[in-house]
Amino acid sequence: MTFLSSCQTSFPSVTEKIAHYPIGMFDSGVGGLTVMRELMALLPQESVNYFGDTAHFPYGSQSAETIVTYATAIANFLAEHSLKMLVIACNTASAYALSALQDRHPFPIIDVISSGVEKAALATKTGSIAVLGTKGTIRSGIYQQKLKERIPDAQVFALACPLLAPLVEEQFLDHPATTLIIREYLKRIEKESFDTILLGCTHYPFLKESIQAIVGEGIKIIDSASACAWKIKEELETRGQLNAQHQPSYHFYVSAEADDFQKTGELFLKKPLNQISLATPSSLHSTAALIYANKVC
Repeated sequence: MTFLSSCQTSFPSVTEKIAHYPIGMFDSGVGGLTVMRELMALLPQESVNYFGDTAHFPYGSQSAETIVTYATAIANFLAEHSLKMLVIACNTASAYALSALQDRHPFPIIDVISSGVEKAALATKTGSIAVLGTKGTIRSGIYQQKLKERIPDAQVFALACPLLAPLVEEQFLDHPATTLIIREYLKRIEKESFDTILLGCTHYPFLKESIQAIVGEGIKIIDSASACAWKIKEELETRGQLNAQHQPSYHFYVSAEADDFQKTGELFLKKPLNQISLATPSSLHSTAALIYANKVC
């Protein structure tokens, strides 16, 4: 009996084993790296497998059916790596594909919309909130719906800003043209009275300082990326699945040429992007990644 007991205690529990699994995360490009950056700062011990669907960027101009198709293929691909959680680090994909992915996978799936809405609802004092997002996200009406569920008499001013995400992908963060375009978008709601802006695209946190400079310090800007990172931490704590290891691994997958993703990603994360792999459309269907020939080792 003593022998059996000692053998039993030498094996990790299912929860302990799952705790060492990576977190899966995906976006249409580099925008989801804002979530990953926040997560790396908040939970530096967690491993992450990140997929940037660069071949199909931007999602904001795609149909709902197409977005669900892309998200399903990516989630299936990432699920082959024994995930403990999947993070939809894209607002447009969160708006259209969340329920479809939840129906297909047993692990928890975190979206960026719910956590952003919760944080904005707590931040506003007047109940008047401006939401900046892609055409697809704004068209879905998801932010308007969820904010009114939290604050029934809320005034929500939804503003589609389709040019901002491509500017981030091109690293035009401090370019005069970017500031000009942000000003032009904000002119459309300048007559409205709001005390909070919710950034409804994970690309937009890279432009947060520029937006703040235009609207002034009196307006609170809510970053859905940071809110999502805290939601991930809360969910892992609840499930007892926080990783106690302090040697995380980061794997990156892209669906198109990796050079631009690597260059932009290293700028954003301020660290080398190791183990970048190219997953072609055909390999997504067969869920087999091709190692990118020029990956950084």
